[in-house]
Amino acid sequence: MLRWTVTFVILAIIAAIFGFGGIAAGAASIAKILFFIFLILFVISLFTGRSKV
Repeated sequence: MLRWTVTFVILAIIAAIFGFGGIAAGAASIAKILFFIFLILFVISLFTGRSKV
């Protein structure tokens, strides 16, 4: 999921460079949403992960 976030950030940067403001804003929004989903799932996996004690 983090790979998709990076892909959309790169897409947003390229679109912004070429002047496509709407596409850049859309890609940046998608990247932000995916990043927060990744972050939430990562924190959940830290708390529910198996520990070898």
